[in-house]
Amino acid sequence: MIRIGIVDDHAIVRTGLRQFLAEHVDLRVTGEANNGREALELARGGEVDVLLMDISMPEQGGVDALQAIKARFPDLAVLILSGFPEAQYATTLLRYGASGYLNKDCAPEDIVNAIRTVARGRRYVSPAVAELLADGAAGATEQAPHELLSERELQVFLRLAQGETIGHMAEQMFLSVKTVSTYRSRVLEKLKLASNSDLTYYALKNGLIQ
Repeated sequence: MIRIGIVDDHAIVRTGLRQFLAEHVDLRVTGEANNGREALELARGGEVDVLLMDISMPEQGGVDALQAIKARFPDLAVLILSGFPEAQYATTLLRYGASGYLNKDCAPEDIVNAIRTVARGRRYVSPAVAELLADGAAGATEQAPHELLSERELQVFLRLAQGETIGHMAEQMFLSVKTVSTYRSRVLEKLKLASNSDLTYYALKNGLIQ
């Protein structure tokens, strides 16, 4: 039996996934979470083998949660199920430790196959993601500026782009205001931007936030 935790801020999505997964005798949903912070609590509880997690959520999103979960529970499989196209996040999140990445437009059976794959300790790579990885390995595509950000810089960038203040960010990330400000400066420099509003526009234009 594969125990699954569903992490999504939309109750209707969690309900739909729970009902669909219940149709498979080897799968059982043992927990649900509304955001990244609750996802970490699910992981701490030790009652899940696979976390099926969105990345766009309030309070603490999936990008932050993935890093926190993998730091504490490196062997826990985290399968990303997102509304964002694979090209926007897949390779980055796989680099951060995700076991697989699926777009919410995928066929339902793809989710089941992915869960079974990552539960065996393997990575699930869809054809679309495989193509992205191959292009990256071959140097066929030039990396977008945000793909060159470090893990922490990407976290700060996404939080700033969604309007979070530096003070609140410092508190949530357990960093000093000065440190967060330094990360902000690095992000602006690397993306060749001048302000937080520029960051928001960039993130919207590149499909990184909704």
